[in-house]
Amino acid sequence: MNIFSKISNYIRESIAELKKVTWPTKKQTANYTLLIIGISLILAALIGFVDFLLTLGVEKVIK
Repeated sequence: MNIFSKISNYIRESIAELKKVTWPTKKQTANYTLLIIGISLILAALIGFVDFLLTLGVEKVIK
């Protein structure tokens, strides 16, 4: 089997697999995107709050 037949076989198999995929709708994609952004913002706020508290604690120990 030469390199060109291997490449064409790979492309054919890849296309066949992609036809089996169930793609999300635009609405689902938008909802998932908003969910990820929301979770990221909540986690960023939580980490920032914990960092703030730890900074206050370290400053009290140092002073």
